[in-house]
Amino acid sequence: MSLNTAAAPCALLLAAVASPAFAYAAPAEADPVVLDSVIVTGRRNPEDPAVVADARALLSRTPGAVAVVSSESYENRFAQGFSDTLRNVPGVLAQKRFGEESRLSIRGSGIAQSFHQRGVLFAQDGVPFADADGFSDFQGIDALSARYIEVYKGANTLRFGGAQLGGAINLATTNGRTAAFENLYQLEGGSFGAIRGHVELARQYGDWDAFVAVTGLKSDGYRQQSDQSQGRLTLNLGRSFGEDREVRLIVQAADIQQSVPSALSLKDALENPRLTSASSITNDNARDQTLKRITLQTRWRFNESTLFEGAIWGWEKSLYHPIFQVVDQESQTRGAFGRIDWNGSAWGLKADAFYGFSYRDGDLDALRYVNVRGYRGDLTANGRQQATALDVFTEGRLWVQDHLAVVAGGSYGRATRDYQDRLNGANDADRTYDWFSPRLSLLWQADDGAQVYANVTRSVEPPTYGALVQAPLTGFTPVKVQDAWTGEIGARGRRGPLAWDIAAYRSAIKGEMLNFITGPDIPAATFNADQTIHQGIEAGLDWRLPFELADGGLLLRQTYAWSDFRFDGDARWGDNRLPVVPEHAYRAELTWRHPSGAFLTPSVEWRISAPYVDYANTLKSPDYAVFGLNAGWEVARGLTVFADARNLTDKHYVGEFSAITDARLASTAVFYPGEGRALFVGLRMAY
Repeated sequence: MSLNTAAAPCALLLAAVASPAFAYAAPAEADPVVLDSVIVTGRRNPEDPAVVADARALLSRTPGAVAVVSSESYENRFAQGFSDTLRNVPGVLAQKRFGEESRLSIRGSGIAQSFHQRGVLFAQDGVPFADADGFSDFQGIDALSARYIEVYKGANTLRFGGAQLGGAINLATTNGRTAAFENLYQLEGGSFGAIRGHVELARQYGDWDAFVAVTGLKSDGYRQQSDQSQGRLTLNLGRSFGEDREVRLIVQAADIQQSVPSALSLKDALENPRLTSASSITNDNARDQTLKRITLQTRWRFNESTLFEGAIWGWEKSLYHPIFQVVDQESQTRGAFGRIDWNGSAWGLKADAFYGFSYRDGDLDALRYVNVRGYRGDLTANGRQQATALDVFTEGRLWVQDHLAVVAGGSYGRATRDYQDRLNGANDADRTYDWFSPRLSLLWQADDGAQVYANVTRSVEPPTYGALVQAPLTGFTPVKVQDAWTGEIGARGRRGPLAWDIAAYRSAIKGEMLNFITGPDIPAATFNADQTIHQGIEAGLDWRLPFELADGGLLLRQTYAWSDFRFDGDARWGDNRLPVVPEHAYRAELTWRHPSGAFLTPSVEWRISAPYVDYANTLKSPDYAVFGLNAGWEVARGLTVFADARNLTDKHYVGEFSAITDARLASTAVFYPGEGRALFVGLRMAY
């Protein structure tokens, strides 16, 4: 496939953004099509639920690429994890491996992290959902209990104090006042023996409100050794003391049992995708977790110009993870955050600002045993990992003209690592990291809410314990801080039937933490590259077509990402491309909605270019196109039936893989096949 052919949809999308089509007006007599867009603009979309519109309005203050994903946008799909909920956000790679295990990367963050997640600040209700060193397992969150999801791409995460290259993702939990319905019951089932039930109850009693959600799921999985069962509980209890004054208690719990299939050779992944290795079955590879979490938070308006938000929180996690050995961990994390938003004037000009802090403190008991058919054998490792993290941050906007704001801010960060090896004291080590990440931006906003922005930001990521503790090396592995400067320009807006969001960025990274597989059953090793470049374009276009089909309105949604990630004069790898992320990726879906409540959405996910698997650039993972179809009907007010069909052509393809050094020398059994043809159906009653 030639580059010109491959880039055709990209050119069409970008041409549409710049075309006179913006002059279209929606037909006066057309029935409205609900726009569950992820695109943020400076003016509210009147079709958004109020709480989602408020979230978009707040994010529009950010002079950088951001998005809001409402729960309405995935309520009629069998949504499991970020690979489903964030699939329409340009620049976000959320690629499923199995179950809810996915690779999550924004603009190449944690680009070759083959297990768990780093490089993105992951939070729920503003509270970090990660160990204190930044490493996270995000399967514990119930996406069905989120009212909306905020995405701060790249270095635009200052509102949380983070300085990660990838940005931040924040899930806002539904409560008794923001819930769309008082009662919701949902039952789904389908391929691979999947069945899921979900119940929500929302109530208001004067100044009090309550929300409870329970989700249970069971599935045999597409592949051998990929069955799973899950149970999740969310309780949100609030007390109002007037407008913008409330105290809220959020309690969450999850029990997740997930079997883990092995990676395969490319040949097996394409020809025998349900296969897994004999060792993964013999060792009963799995990742079983239980999580308990409690948050006490407040939102309190002091006066018309000043709003405070803060929380104290704590959670604990148990992980039983038989793989090449049995990984057995118990962890506790607690913390606090506070942030003040201010609106007013300075030097006679309109201004606003926020400032705050976020503190985390955690410890983890890390034990490993010989794997005896999934059970603990002899003890092989016993360590205690303690970590703290502090971020102090601020940002202010000054409107130097009616339409132009200068934005400046920064964050100070401090992180500690203190490791104790209970079997070998020679491995004990500790380290402290300090940094400052400044930010300077411009934001221009038109009268209709369209925005143009530019920013320069520094991002800093200290290594996690996954990088620092790499047996059999003694003490901490000498992995350094990852440091990057990122420049970004972009535009977003809505005019008539069109909404657009386009951003271009370039990150110059020093010491990027990269990973590679050192053996088929051994966690990835980590090293610092010298200089690397991440640059790209991410674009989204929503277009409500100016005609009807069979009395129904049509909405075309397209997203495209160009991702050019490479070494920059590396002593070993030269200017080679970094593996994993495809250079060109495109996604489109066309939604037809009828006034009767029927809807139909065909979609395509097209990995246009084949990404490299190794740093030596000798092996690629094949490109692919996968087609889906989502359909449903609101049978009666509040009663909806829907179907979610995936991979309609039953294509054998590789959705995900781990990076290796040189495919001519290393094992290439690193591929996770995409799931075959699947159909899920659901019934939802809400009133």
